[in-house]
Amino acid sequence: MKKLFFFLLLSVLWSAQKTEIIELKENIKDRKGLTKSLTFIDNRSDKAIGTIPDKKDSVTLKFASDDVKGLFEKWFTEDNKVRGNNDIVLMLEDLKVYEEQDSNRPFPYIKARVKMSSFIKRNGRYYFIGRYDNVIVTNPKITVHPSIFLAGKISDLMAEFIKASYYPYIVANYFIPENEIGRYNEYLNKDYSAFSTSVLKDGVYTNFQRFRSQEPNLDYFLKKNKKGKVVDLIHNGMETSLSEMYCYVENGKAYKLTPVGFEEIHKNDKGFYIYSSRTNLFVESKTGGVFIGAVAGGLVGALIGAAIDASSNANAGAMNGVGFKSTLESNVYLDSLTGAYIFEN
Repeated sequence: MKKLFFFLLLSVLWSAQKTEIIELKENIKDRKGLTKSLTFIDNRSDKAIGTIPDKKDSVTLKFASDDVKGLFEKWFTEDNKVRGNNDIVLMLEDLKVYEEQDSNRPFPYIKARVKMSSFIKRNGRYYFIGRYDNVIVTNPKITVHPSIFLAGKISDLMAEFIKASYYPYIVANYFIPENEIGRYNEYLNKDYSAFSTSVLKDGVYTNFQRFRSQEPNLDYFLKKNKKGKVVDLIHNGMETSLSEMYCYVENGKAYKLTPVGFEEIHKNDKGFYIYSSRTNLFVESKTGGVFIGAVAGGLVGALIGAAIDASSNANAGAMNGVGFKSTLESNVYLDSLTGAYIFEN
């Protein structure tokens, strides 16, 4: 009888504890053949990704091997037989899955925190390309298995991030010494006018780098209607798309265009932010809760994960330009290096 009891107990425990593998299977071939190597740095303080509830089970997310560096570098070599001259470095800084109860919703959310950055190495010096620093959120209304969903999205995100890093746009001319790669943020965020000045310069900023350096593009100016609303962007005397503008500053205040209109950019001791929501800033998700897209001038660091309720009226308004706004708003910070949105909720 005791043996039967312990057998049943072990069976219950075995069925309740499962593992979901983050597969690195998507093709990451450098189509232009510019990249010679991909070096992986695992800079996570905690290597465990985490365990989350999935229906009646507890599921632990893992890579296929504890040798994560070997996995990523093998992934690159298998998909890239033709090599170029660029040495790309991928650094994983944080990867965690967890359950969190949001105060304004009656049910908990399953989330994944992902932070990674990429660099190009030249003559023993590292130059920053971009980074992803965000929280991916599953929608409990439409996501059947959050562990499978998050494992797939993490894999997709990493593949897209690597492929975007093959064609580097150098964000800053500062280089990071090899032994200081973990402190790259300190090196790259020094001496930028936008963070130190109390009054921003008026004008149109065509990318975030110009904004943080406080160098408005004098070839652009805004056109307003009789009500004082911005309706057009003028470039060298010709009307052009508002999407060519990252933001504009007027009377010392900065404004950024979103699907629901211009939002004021504020600043506190943590950096620049707008008061908004995922729903207001991104189009409808059709994949179960995550939309991954590029903003901020196509920088690799602007890849973003945003959870959207596909049935949300607020989201439909943003999609169609009606102007309905979500009430689930909070401070959405702008990445200090790329200008991408960073969601804390």
